Amino acid sequence: MEYATLGNTGLLVSKLCFGTMTFGDGRGLFKALSVVGQAGADELVKTAIDGGINFFDTADNYTEGESEKILGQSLKNLNVARQHVVIATKVYSRVGPGRNDVGASRGHIMDGVEASLRRLQTDHIDLYQIHGNDSMTPLEETLRALDTLVQQGKVRYIGCSNWQAWKIAKALGISEFKDLARFDTLQAYYSIAGRDLEREIVPLLESEKVGLLVWSPLAGGLLSGKFSRTNQKPADSRRTEYDFPLVDKERAWKILDVMAPIAKAHGCSSARLSLAWLLAKPVVTSVIIGAKRLEQLQDNLAAIELTLTQDELSQLDEVSALAPEYPGWVLPFQGADRRGPADRWERLREASTPQ
Repeated sequence: MEYATLGNTGLLVSKLCFGTMTFGDGRGLFKALSVVGQAGADELVKTAIDGGINFFDTADNYTEGESEKILGQSLKNLNVARQHVVIATKVYSRVGPGRNDVGASRGHIMDGVEASLRRLQTDHIDLYQIHGNDSMTPLEETLRALDTLVQQGKVRYIGCSNWQAWKIAKALGISEFKDLARFDTLQAYYSIAGRDLEREIVPLLESEKVGLLVWSPLAGGLLSGKFSRTNQKPADSRRTEYDFPLVDKERAWKILDVMAPIAKAHGCSSARLSLAWLLAKPVVTSVIIGAKRLEQLQDNLAAIELTLTQDELSQLDEVSALAPEYPGWVLPFQGADRRGPADRWERLREASTPQ
């Protein structure tokens, strides 16, 4: 396993993070995914830890809180020392019928953290993330609530998920100006079939040293190896029932066509190759993998050992490249006359050389 710092912190997390959305009994929003009970979860968590993973991600709304309960119990059952794992969970999504059982208000955050701590059977959450964009709550209210939790020691680091670039930038500015805890991570969708965040979000993360945690690295199973042009609705895939995240399917088939010979050359699955492509991106802190079965997890873990050549990476980058979009396509033209000093002196020398 390889490790990276969590954003601009000193906390080391594994480059693969085990996501527990599959833990539960088929209730709630994620009923198509949550089919792993306590015994199966214990086996998966043990395999993840044996593979070097120290980073686990869950949320308060995964199977109506059951995911947090099962993860917390697994760590107890396996006698895992609390200081040896990094637990990330989230708040924002609806967890009850009340008007304030959703959102990023101070009230919901304070209620949410206490409920998560109880379910996880722990006295602190390593990474507490705002799970979505709350357009009603003032941003400073959210940040002050999170800062309170950090000061209380109930939360150690904070992050957000599925936010726009402008709002992340605004949050970082408020935190700096008001001397509040700042976001250390963004959890976002990213895959070789979905590179939209490279337009605005990736440059922001790199500039401000915010870590990127990737969810759905296999594009909701589209890159798992089950799907193809001729088999677009396999019976054993949850994406057949729940077509998410949104993907340009025709573009995805072209990507899979290029991936096929590369995967064959390495003797690996397209899923493992997709993970290796992401792990090669410098902006990626950790890739969240989930599994229903042990063989899925083992295949994903092997992505750490897969090193792609520069030529293979170039092929994959080229076939999956984003279409030009303003203002991105105009930036190279604007910077054409502002190259480095060496280039400038070379142009001056050329200009002064007699023809």
